[in-house]
Amino acid sequence: MPHTPLPPQNRASAKSMRRTMTDAELKLWNELRAHRLMGLGFRRQLPIAGYIVDFACPQKKLVVELDGSQHADEDLATADALRTKRLEQDGWTVLRFWNNDVIRDIDNVCQHIVIVAGLDGMD
Repeated sequence: MPHTPLPPQNRASAKSMRRTMTDAELKLWNELRAHRLMGLGFRRQLPIAGYIVDFACPQKKLVVELDGSQHADEDLATADALRTKRLEQDGWTVLRFWNNDVIRDIDNVCQHIVIVAGLDGMD
């Protein structure tokens, strides 16, 4: 897939975010990296459509976003909905999980990702 031109500031932000992952992001990344989850190839802090998404599987056009409690705020929830709509317009499926879900129940989070990616063996 061709790369969309990226402002240098977005590239720098993405690189910085890769170095300063939250505990939940790090825990999920350890499950996703190196094709560990059913062979799915994920990238972290990937710039897409003017946003930097937490995790993306370009092969399946799947985005996984992790949200902390601040995302329950009405303004941020509205911004998240607009972001999701924009990504979906480009054909991406967006999954959102709370950080607590990842910390407390990583197995079910991974299972949900596999099901949405269509690799659950039930197709």
